[in-house]
Amino acid sequence: MIDRYTLPEMGQIWSEENKFRKWLDVEIYACEAMAELGQIPAEALAEIKAKANFNVQRIAEIEAVVDHDVIAFTTNVSEYVGEASKYIHLGLTSSDVLDTANAALMKEAGLHLVGRLRQLREALLEKAGEHRKTIMIGRTHGIHAEPITFGLKMLLWVAETDRNIQRMERAVETISAGKVSGVVGTYANIDPRVEEHVCARMGLTPAMVSTQVLQRDRHAEYLTTIAVIGSSLDKFATELRSLQRTDILEVEEYFKKGQKGSSAMPHKRNPITGERISGLARLLRGNAVAAMENVPLWNERDISHSSVERVIIPDSTITLDYMLVKLTGIITNLLVYPENMMRNVERTHGLIFSQRVLLSLVEEKGLSRERAYELVQRNAMQSWRTGENFRELLVKDSEVTALLSEKELDELFDYNYLKHVDDVYRRFGL
Repeated sequence: MIDRYTLPEMGQIWSEENKFRKWLDVEIYACEAMAELGQIPAEALAEIKAKANFNVQRIAEIEAVVDHDVIAFTTNVSEYVGEASKYIHLGLTSSDVLDTANAALMKEAGLHLVGRLRQLREALLEKAGEHRKTIMIGRTHGIHAEPITFGLKMLLWVAETDRNIQRMERAVETISAGKVSGVVGTYANIDPRVEEHVCARMGLTPAMVSTQVLQRDRHAEYLTTIAVIGSSLDKFATELRSLQRTDILEVEEYFKKGQKGSSAMPHKRNPITGERISGLARLLRGNAVAAMENVPLWNERDISHSSVERVIIPDSTITLDYMLVKLTGIITNLLVYPENMMRNVERTHGLIFSQRVLLSLVEEKGLSRERAYELVQRNAMQSWRTGENFRELLVKDSEVTALLSEKELDELFDYNYLKHVDDVYRRFGL
């Protein structure tokens, strides 16, 4: 179940009240345009704008009889308006209302998600600044490679979040389209100027061309974007979960007073929120597949997309909102253990400097890469097997010391190859 934490904002966007309010906006704006065109008496428009309203419960009662949500809605609105209601929904088809209103709702939800992404970015940027010089081991294939800084890892996520902000903004632009073009998109019974007016008032752009519906590639782009963002959050959470493992323990989700990790083992401190984020990302990816299945519809429209969208669009936006809130909380309150990071850096007894020794033998001493690799690897493998200090093994290797002095080895076994981390930070204005 989605945590109530997200519901006062994102959940409210998808409330029945807000949905029907958007429907009513479309209907009233259409009446405004038709009045300007002389198709509706001015006094009728004034009466519609003064009286038009709806009741969610009453709409549900009518729909239980007519089995059509838009007819139930317009019937209920007519109960409020009276005689002038005959001008409401004049020349429109249900999808004119549904698709245009839904686009406005998706725009509203998308902009809310952009705001959440910006909050996450700020949390990541703060951690990146705090741990600019915090050395940790970099891992490839899960194996120790060379040192990085924890701040650099956070900065990597800042850059990905920036791309996700851009993706979401593009998706919002794509979905911010409306249509009021009638049953097959030909404007047979409605003037195109009505569409222009409605879309302008709703903060949308009229579709260049439509059928009975807006084309679902727009919705697919929106939901696949949400899935991509969810996958980024999954990536971030998975990395933090990995680094929280007992045998690594370089970071840890905040564990509040009174929290319990296991019904059986009182010592447990589990990364449960990160695991939750990874699990929910799977839902977003599944919903994106459903959205792509909605793109091909029969001819000018069938209704196979409708039932799917009623679930996947609200659920995906609410779920991603929740994930962003939770991950921002994890980052903000993250427990970072620099001492454990340095302990892990030193676990392989200097093996992480193997590339520096290799490059020195090739670039400064003139060995072939193959010969240099052989000299370094044979000492590295002995260190790996026995746990002996890699530098000490090199000092004992006469073929190595014939080329590299102890002073030169000392210079190779330090951390000055992190000197260009600042260059990366400068790209972010830091």
